[in-house]
Amino acid sequence: MSISTDQHSSLSPTAGLRVAVISGSVRKDRMGPTIARWVAAALEPAAAPGPAAVLDPAPVDLIDVAQVELPDDSLLYPGGGPKSEVADRIATADAFVFVTPEYNHSYPASLERLIDWHYGEWRLKPATIVAYGVHGGYAAIEHLRGVLAELSVVTTRRALGLRAPWTSLDGQGRYTPDAEFSRGLTASLAELRWWAEVLADARRDRTPPT
Repeated sequence: MSISTDQHSSLSPTAGLRVAVISGSVRKDRMGPTIARWVAAALEPAAAPGPAAVLDPAPVDLIDVAQVELPDDSLLYPGGGPKSEVADRIATADAFVFVTPEYNHSYPASLERLIDWHYGEWRLKPATIVAYGVHGGYAAIEHLRGVLAELSVVTTRRALGLRAPWTSLDGQGRYTPDAEFSRGLTASLAELRWWAEVLADARRDRTPPT
């Protein structure tokens, strides 16, 4: 699996698409990183033959909010404020996969902070959402869609809700869901690729709306 945390150069017409997989929980014993690694494996073309490898070869950047130190919120202003330590990594991504638990019928404040500390880095790019929880995390998906829309992020129609994923771990602690969920992830990532290609071309060749 190609995992990179380095900055990437800007997209060229022949470059592979760059995807940031963002794990949004900071709780102890969280499932987020485990699911994020499952998503990253599906993004890696060498992981499996056939349709599971749905994006061109490119580094997959795993961003774990628990490992990101953001500036104090008192310094945050709409569209401005100090530059965060992950701003460049978000800016150079062509697409995002948000991995989030559902807390109180929404998504966690830790993920909201990461989103709020960036603005232009998200704009005119696509995202898909992989949520999880006792009932599948669907409320988190719908709340996150509205916030991302305000940042000019195009969310895929297909999103994935994982019900009680902690019951589907193997002996090494890896997430091993039923084939139904793997097919759902493949479909979501295929849609993400389509939008990533369209929007990458548009950002390169057309003046964005203001």
